Amino acid sequence: MGSTYDYVIVGAGSAGAVVAARLSEDPDVRVCLLEAGGPPPPAELVPAAVASLQNNPVTDWMFNGDPGGVGKGLVGGQMMVPRGKMLGGSSGLNYMAYVRGHPGDFDSWAAGGAEGWSYAEVLPYFLKAEGFVDSPELQPDRDQHGHNGPVGVSVRQPILRASTQFVEAAGAAGLKQGDYNGRDRLDPDGVASLFQTTTKDGRRSSTFHAYLEPAMDRANLTVVTGALVERILLEADGETDGEAVRATGVAYRTEEGLHEEVAAGTEVVLCAGAIGSPHILLLSGVGARDELAAVGVECVVDLPDVGRHLKDHLHTPLMFAADGIGETMTEVALSLGPDALRAPAGPLPADPADDVDLPEPLAAAKAEAERRIGEWFTTGRGLASSSLYDAVAFFSTGLGDEHTHDAQIGFLATGYTPPIWEGVFRLPPSAFFDDPESFLDPTRGQVVVLPNPVQPHSEGSVTLASADPTVAPRIDLNYFDDPHDVVVMIAVMRRALEIAKAWPGGGLGEPVIPPHLARAHGHEAGTDPSDALLEDLARHYALTVYHETSTCRIGDVVDPRLRVHGIDALRVADASVMPNVVSGNTNAAAIMIGEKAAELIATDHGVNLHEMVG
Repeated sequence: MGSTYDYVIVGAGSAGAVVAARLSEDPDVRVCLLEAGGPPPPAELVPAAVASLQNNPVTDWMFNGDPGGVGKGLVGGQMMVPRGKMLGGSSGLNYMAYVRGHPGDFDSWAAGGAEGWSYAEVLPYFLKAEGFVDSPELQPDRDQHGHNGPVGVSVRQPILRASTQFVEAAGAAGLKQGDYNGRDRLDPDGVASLFQTTTKDGRRSSTFHAYLEPAMDRANLTVVTGALVERILLEADGETDGEAVRATGVAYRTEEGLHEEVAAGTEVVLCAGAIGSPHILLLSGVGARDELAAVGVECVVDLPDVGRHLKDHLHTPLMFAADGIGETMTEVALSLGPDALRAPAGPLPADPADDVDLPEPLAAAKAEAERRIGEWFTTGRGLASSSLYDAVAFFSTGLGDEHTHDAQIGFLATGYTPPIWEGVFRLPPSAFFDDPESFLDPTRGQVVVLPNPVQPHSEGSVTLASADPTVAPRIDLNYFDDPHDVVVMIAVMRRALEIAKAWPGGGLGEPVIPPHLARAHGHEAGTDPSDALLEDLARHYALTVYHETSTCRIGDVVDPRLRVHGIDALRVADASVMPNVVSGNTNAAAIMIGEKAAELIATDHGVNLHEMVG
């Protein structure tokens, strides 16, 4: 076996980077962090460049999943499942939404047996992580926010007027305008706001930038990139006559194809995410015995729930095109030239003085594009500082748990953009139009409203497709397996249509209905779509919100201190341990889990952290 450390951490993502940085605060503790990807590229800092990081083999695992009851209209019938493959993980390629979830989510976890995970008990870890930047765009509950934590959290001054119009329309439709990470989240009518995002000075604040980068020079922290983990090394503990199993280290493969091992003297901490963590456990022989045998993996610990209970959020894009919408990205792009939406932007320069490498179709718009990119480089402002996923609403449909919200509506200040719709979302050009080119009209604003049920009942799974660690796991998303989720989706879509009707200036009109679905359902322009049409729209074009959780959940796979059942010296600390998905975007909760996990480990083993919550 190779080098020995006190702790070996697998995965440098939203939680893993936090655990590594916190444990290495103690100079007497030796920490090794293994990451399959490399450092994030320069574009990772640029909020507007988010789409260039997804479906990109350098930064994304590029997983595919079986969507189950949806995906009928997607190219290939498969759902993309973006997962970050770089230092910072998915916190480096997400849309930067900072949403804790509803307090009732965590209280439900605790009531179900996750001792220590109620909202009152996890809030201090949220506050420890957060460095909220005051903004005139939001009057927050100051005591409900952290102000000195490493993760920059801010509310951007809206770059595009359409984003504030969404919040105004939601208010007119009955939702309170306020702080969804504060007490306003408890409002029975729901709450709408511009997004709080993991950004600071217009730049992404991933866990790499917030936690890991400042710690990289520590002599007691070793970060190994390009390390594809093959399995956790497990052996019987002779002191208990072979009945107990202990994690002793990790086997991994280098980028050059060499097989290496690293030993853990105290613990292995698995932080590979809701897809990666169960995959590695299964490869290590921890899972359902019969399923492991089917792919030739010897079962070491029979733990059938590994990879089960996968939860994810699903949203259905409702696109609107109308006069009177405030400036949107579609209009801005078309103003740069007639071909601006027909080719993706080129790579961003490392220095603002460098030339911007734009594809040929954008040559006519080169000067304006350079000006906008330069504005971001010098001030952190402008269009490049926004992912365009700028506003949100949370509320209850009345169909779910009365102690939380079961609905979210996101807002994109853009419309039909072929490189993203076709290249990233896998929506074919004919998905919404008989003639897509006719829709690129610079005189009309375009926006997308994203209805999203956030307490789904359907559960998917992550299983082995092969015993070969280079082969991606089989991901069964199993959307709409439970009919309840269909009913809630239709209800959330209806509420989104109400918000569209309340849009300042007389409403947005009806959404763009795919012609083939309109014909199939006999839908006439100017009439409200039927429930059957809305369901069909969701079954064809609903998309993952990238919120996979619960595949190693507390109770079934780990105990409330995140220790894997039946194995000593092995914990899991990432979104996979959530007993259920939170009612909102998941990155903030994953960071919180990293903070809490570091303190649990420190308490159990006497590690001296700079600051302890408990």
